[in-house]
Amino acid sequence: MATVAEALQQNRAAVAEFLATAAGSDAHWTAPRAPAKWSPSQVSEHVARALEQSGYAIAGKPTVFPVIPRLLRPVMRGVFFNRMVRTGRFPRGAKTNKPMDPESGPPTVAEARARLQGALAVLEAASSARGPNEQAVDTTTFGTVSLADYLIFQAHHTRHHRPQLEALP
Repeated sequence: MATVAEALQQNRAAVAEFLATAAGSDAHWTAPRAPAKWSPSQVSEHVARALEQSGYAIAGKPTVFPVIPRLLRPVMRGVFFNRMVRTGRFPRGAKTNKPMDPESGPPTVAEARARLQGALAVLEAASSARGPNEQAVDTTTFGTVSLADYLIFQAHHTRHHRPQLEALP
């Protein structure tokens, strides 16, 4: 199991990889990859929202994440969260909730860089503000999970979306 410091480093690395791929997306930055798909700009906004909202969850603030009934959260944690943390793979065809589905995103790669770095800063600040006895996060989707696992989940999520920035063949 990763430590919180290691998990934060994984998020920094995932965002750096994401931004390195985004740097090659200028020519198609605002063009959707296919009908009803997101543009690289929208993908970057979605990832930024996920990092930022996760920071809010860690800080105990309200988020726009789905609110699953408490009785079902252990099921969601066991079926989805734990598997994604362990394997790094997200289910195919999984859809996000409406507040995480951006209609648009940053108009340039440079603005996306600033947006993502700001969202990462929110995540890092919330994580760093926790004391050594505050290593659990109560989420509205998965229930109570370890802070390190929650951060690993976010790093995997960022990496999951990176291929969507690449130009179509």
